Amino acid sequence: MSQEISIIDRAKKAAAKRAIDEYLKDNSVIGIGNGATVAFAVQRLAERVAAEDLSIVCIATSYDAHQLIKKHGLAWSDLETYPNLDFTIDGADEVDAELNVINGGGSYFTQGKIIATCSKQLITIADYSKMTQKFGGPNKKRIAIEVIPLAYVPIRQRLQKRFGGSVELKLTDAKYGPLVTDIGNFILDWDFPNDITDWHKVNTEIMLIPGVVETGIFLGLTTKAYFGMPDGSVKVQSESHIRR
Repeated sequence: MSQEISIIDRAKKAAAKRAIDEYLKDNSVIGIGNGATVAFAVQRLAERVAAEDLSIVCIATSYDAHQLIKKHGLAWSDLETYPNLDFTIDGADEVDAELNVINGGGSYFTQGKIIATCSKQLITIADYSKMTQKFGGPNKKRIAIEVIPLAYVPIRQRLQKRFGGSVELKLTDAKYGPLVTDIGNFILDWDFPNDITDWHKVNTEIMLIPGVVETGIFLGLTTKAYFGMPDGSVKVQSESHIRR
């Protein structure tokens, strides 16, 4: 098991390093996502800032990301001051062949999606286990849905009735009770059926349910994805367009 963990970490670090080295420029404003792979990216950011005396500003997508930025001594700000970012770098739970992403295992996807849509580009970094042809592959992850606490039971019922699968309230590991997001909401984890093909339609229908705040389904947002491979190399998937 320890060997497998070291291989995964090497893959994550390779993806993070490649992405930062290709995208980081002086005077960049960068959105910082969440997860272990992003932690490697922030470490690489700090190394290059120190070595090259670069001026950058980081915008955190969560409290945890903010603490990571501060830990590495990087300059930080917010969307009030910098509403337009050069790029955001974030992790993923699954990435399909069209660069659609499931992201939300850490429950920070609402802030992450806001900051990503304020950025010229969203760069996704992950290890090889997150690659799949379509959502629901061998390493299937649940889809997180952020909801107003008042509405979590009726939303859970509607999701199961309309789309199938099973939906559970996400609980915290720290104490008994539901996980509460940085912005005070609950998370529903949806174990979706594997026969869904039109994710744009499904995501739109979910977002129209009263009480739903956001989903962890990122459709058409990622510009480029970097996947660290078991041998330490990096596989890159990219879209031809860049959002402006």
